[in-house]
Amino acid sequence: MKLTIAHLQRGQKGIIKNFPVNSVPLKLLEMGCLPGNEVEMVQIAPFRDPIYLNINGCHLAIRKETALLIEIELV
Repeated sequence: MKLTIAHLQRGQKGIIKNFPVNSVPLKLLEMGCLPGNEVEMVQIAPFRDPIYLNINGCHLAIRKETALLIEIELV
């Protein structure tokens, strides 16, 4: 089973490993959602969608369906 951003719990951190470039919005790439960068789960909205992340100092919210595409490794 691959571990994705959507599997993180509040306060957990991971390193982005891989994702399908064509499926992830360009805006996320511009804000630092790139392989090798650290991601931290800040908060989870009710029903687990959207989720709020800290990636390289940028706080952003992404949909669960997008988070399921971004593979990570726990720190």
